[in-house]
Amino acid sequence: MADTPRTPPQGPGRGIFDSAQRIVTIMVGMVETRLRLIVVELEEEKANLFQLLLMACITLIFTAFGLMSLLVVLFFAIDPAYRLTAMATTTAVLLLLAVILGAWTLGKARRSTLLSASRRQLKIDRALLDKDEQDE
Repeated sequence: MADTPRTPPQGPGRGIFDSAQRIVTIMVGMVETRLRLIVVELEEEKANLFQLLLMACITLIFTAFGLMSLLVVLFFAIDPAYRLTAMATTTAVLLLLAVILGAWTLGKARRSTLLSASRRQLKIDRALLDKDEQDE
């Protein structure tokens, strides 16, 4: 059997097919663009979070060593009769500061703007799609 060339459909069905094909092509392009935006944002956020984590760890290490050294000097400078009271007071103050800073850190983490540009663009797309549906 010989291969016969396929002719595109003609008549009223052709316009519907072409419109559907254009709509699918546009939708695939939109999804591809949004996925690329999400990937770029995730890569930026990953790098940013890694830098923040590294900086926080280094800061905590230096702070801990500094505080330990300072406390050793302070405790040796205090009269032996008051050392236990000074140690208890210092421990209470440090634990209170740890709780306050921990709460502050959790509050800041909850205000994260992860994928904000993607979410904003998806809202715009949704509004445009709703507008198109209302126009029809």
